[in-house]
Amino acid sequence: MCVPSQQAAPLVAGLCIAATALAGRYGIQAWQAFKARPPASRLRRFYDGGFQPTMTRREAALILGVRESTAVEKIKEAHRKVMIANHPDAGGSHYLASKINEAKDIMMGKPKNTGSAF
Repeated sequence: MCVPSQQAAPLVAGLCIAATALAGRYGIQAWQAFKARPPASRLRRFYDGGFQPTMTRREAALILGVRESTAVEKIKEAHRKVMIANHPDAGGSHYLASKINEAKDIMMGKPKNTGSAF
């Protein structure tokens, strides 16, 4: 059975309208699902909280951003990066610099310096 060309035009137009409506419906549902999702944290999450009275190996690893079982070379590299960002000569805090140095000493197994300025 062959459909005359005059009857085919409304059929094609109806199919196009139906396809557009379905695509629009899908787009609206996708947009609402996108808006409803929880916000994703794009920045690295840092340790919340102050310093403990005596620094532990775990706290030292958190300060330097390494694992407790990290190699000495990685500890030195992490210490350098954190110190560059927090050095007192570049506007950083003397207190934070002393804590970063204490963290490096603890992670490298050096004896604790009890003569801290803070």
